[in-house]
Amino acid sequence: MYVTTFLRYMRFGGGFSFQIVQRRNLSGADAINALRPFYFAVHPDLFGQHPREREVNENSLKRLNGYLENLQKPGVRSPKPTHLTFYVRDTKERTESNDSLQVSGFRVVSFTLQSKDVLNTVLDVLKSCSLSVEHIQEMKQSSTAQPEPSFYRPIKWDKTYYTFTGFRDPEQELEQANKVEPTLSLWLKNNEPEATKKQNASVPRREELKRLKRELIHKLGLLDIRWQRKWGVAHKCGQLQSLSRLSTQSPEALHNLRGHIIVFTDQSGMNASGHVMLGTTDVHHQWAKLFERLPSYHSLLQQSDWLKERISHLLGGILVIHIERLGPALPLEEHYSTLNTFHKRLLLKRLSVHPRSLQGLTLTLENDRSTPCLHEMGHFIIPTMCDILQLQNFLQSQAQEARRRTRRKNLLEAEEEDIISSCLQDLSLRSLSKEPSVSSSQMIPCCRRLMEEKSPQMQGLHLCVSHFYSVMQDGDLCIPWDWKG
Repeated sequence: MYVTTFLRYMRFGGGFSFQIVQRRNLSGADAINALRPFYFAVHPDLFGQHPREREVNENSLKRLNGYLENLQKPGVRSPKPTHLTFYVRDTKERTESNDSLQVSGFRVVSFTLQSKDVLNTVLDVLKSCSLSVEHIQEMKQSSTAQPEPSFYRPIKWDKTYYTFTGFRDPEQELEQANKVEPTLSLWLKNNEPEATKKQNASVPRREELKRLKRELIHKLGLLDIRWQRKWGVAHKCGQLQSLSRLSTQSPEALHNLRGHIIVFTDQSGMNASGHVMLGTTDVHHQWAKLFERLPSYHSLLQQSDWLKERISHLLGGILVIHIERLGPALPLEEHYSTLNTFHKRLLLKRLSVHPRSLQGLTLTLENDRSTPCLHEMGHFIIPTMCDILQLQNFLQSQAQEARRRTRRKNLLEAEEEDIISSCLQDLSLRSLSKEPSVSSSQMIPCCRRLMEEKSPQMQGLHLCVSHFYSVMQDGDLCIPWDWKG
């Protein structure tokens, strides 16, 4: 789910934006209207058959919305420069002279956000994606009496927008795609040979990956090696080979890694869970520098744990947790800053919470949220800057429902684990996994239906339950959790 971003009215200066300021301040509605062509071009739902590109766009949109949100926070310093990559849909007819377009109908655009105001950030995004900015000059004045809308996906546009611009209507495209979506048996019949061929070709690489991982865990004294995203097997092998070369060339640099979990991700550092992150685009020198700084990260991790204990004590025994999601990893420095800010705000108020009244419950802290809420899985999602007295009332009034949802989550997870094991055995699969966005309540009926269908074409394959059909580069089969029989 995307970050909910509320834009307040601000003044901007310099160049083109100064001409707009003379007429009015930029409102959140104006910003959304200005970014509509951009959202259409990068909307993740339109990349269903391209899982890697879809994931990149989802992650980049979260970071973009977080950047815009930070620009609006009073008293907060300008956000750090943020590098983003998007796969942009081709909304024009392709020509032979347009070399930047891929045969799949999109092009890759990378840029760095450095603007210190919303308007210039919006202009930078549009210009970087070669999208028109003329419509910004023609935007009507907005009334400040109306509440600001949020950056949220999906965006509902009036049908006349597509008639006027000539763009394709994503809702109409998705509706048409759903009408012609094949049944599972038909899709397997058409794609199982390709999946089997790719899987057989990937067997040597898969064995090499297992060997490299096993040897590095033993050699470096690691607890585990993980990947944040679903890179291909060859890509993962290359990452492990790179780490192996570093361990041979500079063995002293890796001494501090003992007892850690390594996660290959988009940036180097330590995440909120205390795992060592290795940026896949960083060079050996940057990794070595990180390993030298690990003792200082240990100190910061201890301080973060202490803050969690203090917050738990002040809030009736509720535990502060961090949930790893598919998306940009949360650096430990940012996690510590969030905990520290929230702890200081708690100390300013004397809450009358019984020491054990919220024991067994959990909460996560988010900087980009305005109101507290209770997640369907039972944990509270709390804004760092929320009103503390209102927070106390919210936690106490929702405690019973939180316990009910937590019990339901635990039962669902246990049932999911059992049915995955049964499905693996009954269908003779090599592996069965799911995308993080697929919930237990979706995975369970999917597995039940698979066992009822019991298609022999699945035997010996790697299966991943997702939201779309796809054959991955190593032969893994992706099927939607709500596949048609």
